[in-house]
Amino acid sequence: MAQRPGLLPLGGGLVLAGALAVAVIGPARLVAQIEGERGIAPVASTGDIQVDGIQVNTTGKTAEEARRNGWREATRLAWAKAGGPQLADGQLEGLVSSVVIEREQIGPRRYIATLGVIFDRTRSGQFVAGASAVGTRSQPLLMLPLLYSGGVAQIYEVRTPWQAAWARFHAGASAIDYVRPTGGGGDSLLLTAGQVSRRSRTWWRNILDQFGASDVIVPVARIERQWPGGPVQGTFTARYGPDNRPLSSFTLTAKGPDQVPAMLDEAVRRMDRIYTDALLAGTLRVNPTLNSERLTLDPAVAALLAAANRVTAAQEQAIVADAVPGAAAPTIVAAPSVDAPAAFTVQFASPDVRAVDAALAAVRGITGVKSAATTSLAMGGTSVMRVSYSGGLDDLAAALRARGYTVTLGNGALSIRR
Repeated sequence: MAQRPGLLPLGGGLVLAGALAVAVIGPARLVAQIEGERGIAPVASTGDIQVDGIQVNTTGKTAEEARRNGWREATRLAWAKAGGPQLADGQLEGLVSSVVIEREQIGPRRYIATLGVIFDRTRSGQFVAGASAVGTRSQPLLMLPLLYSGGVAQIYEVRTPWQAAWARFHAGASAIDYVRPTGGGGDSLLLTAGQVSRRSRTWWRNILDQFGASDVIVPVARIERQWPGGPVQGTFTARYGPDNRPLSSFTLTAKGPDQVPAMLDEAVRRMDRIYTDALLAGTLRVNPTLNSERLTLDPAVAALLAAANRVTAAQEQAIVADAVPGAAAPTIVAAPSVDAPAAFTVQFASPDVRAVDAALAAVRGITGVKSAATTSLAMGGTSVMRVSYSGGLDDLAAALRARGYTVTLGNGALSIRR
């Protein structure tokens, strides 16, 4: 077909448009969404004894001496706050594993600071009662710190002060087994603010399996600034589970923007107490729909269905006998034993979440399928599920064809598509 003069072919036009975009915008800005400054690594979770919020105001002949005196005084105050006996300064220094600087001001001869002191549990456990030691421990819970600020909801899309507060939290002495993602790499694309509104158990199971968690908790912070440089009010809500159910809520106020990190740290500690109290009360328990491979019927309902199937089979047998006089009644062959189901691999197209849910629902609805779960999830590509089926591969293929799928058989595996 002849082309009109002065017009580029479609492919050439796209190439030229892309070249112009690179020339105008610049290659540095044409980067993937996953790149950028994201992710905050949480502090190591140990069983050491940590005492925060120790305020000191000391002096010395030099700035270094004033600071050293402040750390020594903070150690004594923290040890008394932890309930330890009277010990010499040299002995106390041998029990300290680290000092956390929350805030400090250093002058030529004066030191003002708010410090945290961490005592090594191995060395200090003989002096301090184990009140802060962990007794009951929760199952691993995926933690998604949701922040509302300036009308925008964020989790790991960018680095947030709420995420930083949870990363600073010393969770080793908590009864909650927090699974705290760093938020870098693919976490910023997978764990977004929209994720907490999802209700699909299949989608949640896939995410929890990737992080080795059993359930999810969502601590929510809503930050409202009264005016630039003025007070900052925070409303905090502890939520849990795939249904995003609330546990408790409270409000804190910071006098200025510089006190917001301290307010968030206090909010994290109160959140931890809320989740711990819910765990001890039995409220924070793992949702059973997230940990069952396949939901089972109530025994009473299953018995009714079995009785209905027997009645239906007897009626069909009677109809056949009446239609052909003198003919022998057909023999009803028992279903194959389901004691030892076979495992098969099924590949399926997964352009979006709905396609994943539809494929899993279709396979799980086949008679004889004991379980079906994804082993490899590739959104926009081809995903893989593992199917436990009481029958042969050909029988499973026939059942999938009956549900409208085009089935391709392989060696112990199937590929299905609509």
